[in-house]
Amino acid sequence: MAKLLYLIKEGEISLKGLNRGLFEKRLKNNIKDKLRPYRSTTERQKGRLFLFVEESCPKERIEKALSTTFGIVGYAPALMCEKKVDVIKEKARRMLSSMDLSGAKTFKVITKREDKSFPVHSYDLTCILAEVVHEVADHLTVNLKNPDVVLHCEIRQQAFLYTNDAEGVNGLPVGTAGRGLLLLSGGIDSPVAGYEMAKRGLKMDCLYFHAYPYTSDEALEKVKTLAKEIAPYLNGTRLFVVPFTEGQLNIKEKAAEDATTLMFRAAMMKTAGQVVSNEQMTCIVTGEALSQVASQTLAAMSFTDSMSDYLVLRPLVAFDKQEIINIAKRIGTYGTSILPYEDCCVIFSPKHPLTNPDKDEMRKQYESLGMESFITEALENTKIYSYNARGEETGVWNYGEGTDENV
Repeated sequence: MAKLLYLIKEGEISLKGLNRGLFEKRLKNNIKDKLRPYRSTTERQKGRLFLFVEESCPKERIEKALSTTFGIVGYAPALMCEKKVDVIKEKARRMLSSMDLSGAKTFKVITKREDKSFPVHSYDLTCILAEVVHEVADHLTVNLKNPDVVLHCEIRQQAFLYTNDAEGVNGLPVGTAGRGLLLLSGGIDSPVAGYEMAKRGLKMDCLYFHAYPYTSDEALEKVKTLAKEIAPYLNGTRLFVVPFTEGQLNIKEKAAEDATTLMFRAAMMKTAGQVVSNEQMTCIVTGEALSQVASQTLAAMSFTDSMSDYLVLRPLVAFDKQEIINIAKRIGTYGTSILPYEDCCVIFSPKHPLTNPDKDEMRKQYESLGMESFITEALENTKIYSYNARGEETGVWNYGEGTDENV
């Protein structure tokens, strides 16, 4: 069966020591997950992975998988051939002839001779392949600094040829740093926070607090779309939708008006902590950035942290808003995040929230609210939506009824 070949450049994985094999195995499995049901295999050769996929798999699907998989620095479709100069020249000629080079003006050839027994040195092979480029496209001139076309040749167990490689998302393979729970709202920040932690290898499920009818079904659909959009980066995820209307009304009724946001965030931490415990996770991830809003001051975050028995990670804590927006646009969540459907945090926010709360006083106030029964009831009525590594919804069920093997 004919197969498509992609050369994949590893990044930080190559710096790992004795456990490098575990990172590489996870990377291979993550790629394979995204390409199912198409058959694929991978082969490693010093700093490279070679991905073989059945020819019927659409190239767009392969490139979508590789562009959203952490652990990859770059990738490109490649041709493989014998380590013979005439064969390499013919393969290069075929590759270049299949490309539209009419808009290109300059080129560069890069050769890498990993197999030092190959009789032709890198410089000489570069010159030979440069002549091939001129045969195919004699209008191209050499530009070593900023060429339009780069022809790569790597001499390894076989010879590999490829042109301009696409940039990957770097990082470490998802699943190599444990499991956590992302607090996903309908805003710009939290999907970016999930992306940033996935980049460091953290596997995450998502949790969303829904306050129907104060938040609309459109707001829920918005969050489900965000979960679907970040699922490829998370290598699949589950979205826990927690109905929290009664809990928020209880906070609104009993808490001091200027403390309602802090009380709700405390309840969020308690609820998230219960899910983390039940699902044997190790941390909670939020999209908070220092001083972005009143509930994200040092004092406020110190209080909400004190309500959790688990590590709280804030990957965006030092980011400004424009930096977050730029990442959201790059990963494809920005357009969904700015849809005009507000989440429950916005609707129940006080006009003049506390910015410098006293931790001990806030803890006492929270304890007086009697939130335990509301949290228990909310979790009992929680629904879970699952999304596979390709961002496809694969199921929905009530919390406690089971799991989805596709995630």
